[in-house]
Amino acid sequence: MMRKPSILLIAPFALALSACQSSASAAEAVFDAPVAAREAHESAGLKTAIFAGGCFWGVEAVFSHTKGVTSAVSGYHGGTAGQAKYDLVSRGMTDHAEAVRVTYDPKVVRYDQLLQILFSVVADPTLKNRQGPDVGAHYRAAIVPLSTEQRVVAQAYLAQMARSGVWDRPIMVEVERAKRFYPAEGHHQDFAQKNPNHGYIRRWDAPKVAALKAKFPDLYRGTFRAG
Repeated sequence: MMRKPSILLIAPFALALSACQSSASAAEAVFDAPVAAREAHESAGLKTAIFAGGCFWGVEAVFSHTKGVTSAVSGYHGGTAGQAKYDLVSRGMTDHAEAVRVTYDPKVVRYDQLLQILFSVVADPTLKNRQGPDVGAHYRAAIVPLSTEQRVVAQAYLAQMARSGVWDRPIMVEVERAKRFYPAEGHHQDFAQKNPNHGYIRRWDAPKVAALKAKFPDLYRGTFRAG
């Protein structure tokens, strides 16, 4: 076993590699990502950050159920405006990453807590250019800070993760320079809320929301915050 998950969520499905619509027999894991030693200290008022952690449906679903998050928008980070289209990005034909732009109130949830959630219940930080059944650089896990404070906290947290002993394999996540974020097409927004019985949501993303509730009860919000 090459990693130390605290919970394994396993189901038998056939492997397919086409965008956020595939299923697989691989195991998804929930990790005991460490509490950040370097807490974020941000001024009052709503803040925004960008996170990539595989298919944006699940990243959006988890943060939409996180207290203090006022908006979670699925989209494409990097690349060009002309290529920021799902049919191109999902086939690995661009330089974008599927990502989520999260707006949050730091008085309710700190940036470092969002990072802990990301690497506890959303993304396996030891995987390079893939998450769950989805393969390609556009499914990479990445942190995109939008302020100096976020960057310092993100770098410190990745270093702490590497020392923590939670993962047996190297941490592959990178702190990426902020580029333009392009919101995804309308039918991708709030996808988990609108399509709770979609096979991908039931297999891969609903368990992530359940894990958020179990591991972070003080930060879990029962209602889905749309938008």
